[in-house]
Amino acid sequence: MRRRVLVLVGATTSLVLVAFLVPLALLVRGVAVDRAVQGATVQAQALSSMVVTAHRDTLAVAVEQADATSAYDVTVFLADGSRLGAAVPRSPLVELASRGSSASGEVPGGREIVFAVRDSAGAYGVIRAFVSDAELTRGVVRAWLLLAGLGVVLLGMSLLVADRLARRLVRSTIDLASVSHRLAAGDLDARADPGAPDEIGRVAAALNHLAGRISELLREERETVADLSHRVRTPLTALRLDAEALADRHEAARIEAGVDAVQRAVTHAIDQARRRSADSGSGCDAAEVVRERVDFWAVLAEDTDREIGRDLAPGPLPVTVGRGDLAACVDALLGNVFAHTPDGTAFAVRLYRSPDGEVLLSIDDAGPGLPEPGLARRGESGSGSSGLGLDIARRTAQRAGGDLRLGRSALGGLSVTLQLLAAP
Repeated sequence: MRRRVLVLVGATTSLVLVAFLVPLALLVRGVAVDRAVQGATVQAQALSSMVVTAHRDTLAVAVEQADATSAYDVTVFLADGSRLGAAVPRSPLVELASRGSSASGEVPGGREIVFAVRDSAGAYGVIRAFVSDAELTRGVVRAWLLLAGLGVVLLGMSLLVADRLARRLVRSTIDLASVSHRLAAGDLDARADPGAPDEIGRVAAALNHLAGRISELLREERETVADLSHRVRTPLTALRLDAEALADRHEAARIEAGVDAVQRAVTHAIDQARRRSADSGSGCDAAEVVRERVDFWAVLAEDTDREIGRDLAPGPLPVTVGRGDLAACVDALLGNVFAHTPDGTAFAVRLYRSPDGEVLLSIDDAGPGLPEPGLARRGESGSGSSGLGLDIARRTAQRAGGDLRLGRSALGGLSVTLQLLAAP
């Protein structure tokens, strides 16, 4: 944009300067020619009266003096054929003037001016003045250089002013783009400068209004999610009381542990909803979190006659995913195994570091696998569930620079591999 403004201003200024300076330069040259011709005419006319009245010797002295002191070649051709002053041949203009017609014309090297003068005997004499090209253009080159310099100065000043204006416009545009990128990255406190020039200022004000409106909508959405999550606590409390009333203390402890896990998940959902973004940069020890969650689900696996294969790296395996987010991912993936495979289906959990330095969590089962590839999309499930489990894991991994892959496991069922970025 800055370059385009400079090109536009430069082109416009150049056209104006050409339209102004070219006629002025021609005028200067015309004035110089007129000045030289006028000087030669005055010089010649000063001798016309002497041709008529002065003695020949006096006229010769006057012509020699005029030719020597002036910038023009002055010659007088008398009626008897003699010649006084500069030694030049009789030209066609001189022959024309000898018949009584004064004239002027271009000749090689300059301009020739002739005057017909009748002497006392009635015969015509001729006064010739020659103005060289150098005299006709004297001062013209200097004037043209001054005009060219003036044009360059004016063009430079216009480009300087245009550059300052374009720089301000470009800076405002770049600031506006920077604010939009910060908003897109989640920095909802970013605001543009509404004091930017003209229309850019109006766009900045509109962008600020949009950012404020987005902040309000997100705040309302977070509070709504937090409120919905908070309402779940009441039935959980009732479920805990029912569990405590059970006579079988082992069964009661198992149900209470499940309620505690759901309680933690609800609390995490509330905290995450009231934050602007998940605290994925805090990191955690993946070996510790995965081992803890597998131990939790092992109790349910024992009750449903499922064999668990464990291959967990001893750790520590630091990753860039927060502890709560990673625990939610593991719970979602293991919960899918229990929800979508029949009782007695074996599964294996493997946690290891790849040669590339990434931390990989692989959960393989011996179930039927995914019936349709499209069921891996968010909100779609073939078993009446919410269809969010795999998507939760995928989004959590992608926020931390990782990913989630699906495939066929060695056990014959579904293989889910969570790729996590190792923390430095």
